[in-house]
Amino acid sequence: MTGVPMAETKDTSQPYEVLARKYRPQNFDDVVGQEHVITTLKNAIERDRVHHAYIFVGPRGTGKTSTARILAKALCHTDGPTTTSTDGDEIAAEITAGSCMDVLEIDGASNNGVEQVREIRDNARFMPSRARYKIYIIDEVHMLSIGAFNALLKILEEPPAHVKFFFATTEPHKVPITILSRCQRFDLKRIPTNKIVKRLQEICKSEKIEADEAALLAVARLAEGGMRDAQSALDQLIAFQGKDLKEEHVLEVFGMVSHERIVDLGAAVLAGDIPALIEHVAEFDDRGKDLNRVIEELLSHLRNLLLFAYTKSDKHLGDLTDAQRTTVAAEAAELTPARVARVVDLILESHSQLNRALNRRVTVEMILVRAARAASVVPVEQIVRDLHALRDHVGGDAASGDSTDEESKKKNLTT
Repeated sequence: MTGVPMAETKDTSQPYEVLARKYRPQNFDDVVGQEHVITTLKNAIERDRVHHAYIFVGPRGTGKTSTARILAKALCHTDGPTTTSTDGDEIAAEITAGSCMDVLEIDGASNNGVEQVREIRDNARFMPSRARYKIYIIDEVHMLSIGAFNALLKILEEPPAHVKFFFATTEPHKVPITILSRCQRFDLKRIPTNKIVKRLQEICKSEKIEADEAALLAVARLAEGGMRDAQSALDQLIAFQGKDLKEEHVLEVFGMVSHERIVDLGAAVLAGDIPALIEHVAEFDDRGKDLNRVIEELLSHLRNLLLFAYTKSDKHLGDLTDAQRTTVAAEAAELTPARVARVVDLILESHSQLNRALNRRVTVEMILVRAARAASVVPVEQIVRDLHALRDHVGGDAASGDSTDEESKKKNLTT
């Protein structure tokens, strides 16, 4: 047949790989925001002081398991141990693919019994088949039972020279001290927002995605320091919008509120304009915004105002665009720090009510109404200062009046 266009077919030979996996760190230099950990591990490898057990602690999505896997690749590299790139090495490629028989990644949540740990302990006695070490990476190690920890303790006390244990956990307080004391501990911190934005920009460039800075900044703030969460959010955003991302798309998909609207809400609270803040809350609730996040964003904005009002510098304002910094500076110049501090104190005291509120909108309204009233109240210290000033003024006038009367009397006597 002619004249009938053929249906466009998609290449399904390669399944889609999510961004969080596609751009997972593969070498030490790929890890973002954990320089203190990477530097220590590199030095340990270069100086041949690699411990037999490490535990990586930190919030989700900050690189705990990725760092453990990179360390395993560095130690088992064919020409290693090495601190440089492991790309192209056969054993490193097997570890990345999860097919290396000598490097086992174990989920502590589903393999938390005594029998599973005993099996690990028994297999650890045998030499590795191909790699230099036999390495066990146990994720969410705090999920192991007490019996499993006890079974693991013996081999941690006297490990074979060819065995390494790398643990990862978000809750180190649940790991027995007897286990912690036999490990070198690394605390991974939340990744700074600006570093997450930079990484997302690199990913967008590689994926040929157009995204403005405000959109990526919103995604990074949403992730709260977790690179994996930021990459997953970016993936969802691309699925929703395509390859041209704006801040309004992030706000729509994730129920966030723009910085400009938070500034407007903060201005209403600080001005004591209760009708205006009620309108703002109604708008946010009607549009399905997360009111708990609105309060958190408002606190962050008020904190920026407070710091600028005290320091007259934008050095500590956090991760804002240049335009947002200008807005904060202009607003802070018109405020007294004491007023902002009173509002922040009151909101912080009331914020915990949101988690158990029966009606979140009513609770948010009451929190902000009380904050607005606090902002318009004149502090006692100011009243005392005004009274002292008034007393001094009245006293000065009286003294001036008395001296005038004396001069008049003397004049009358002389005449």
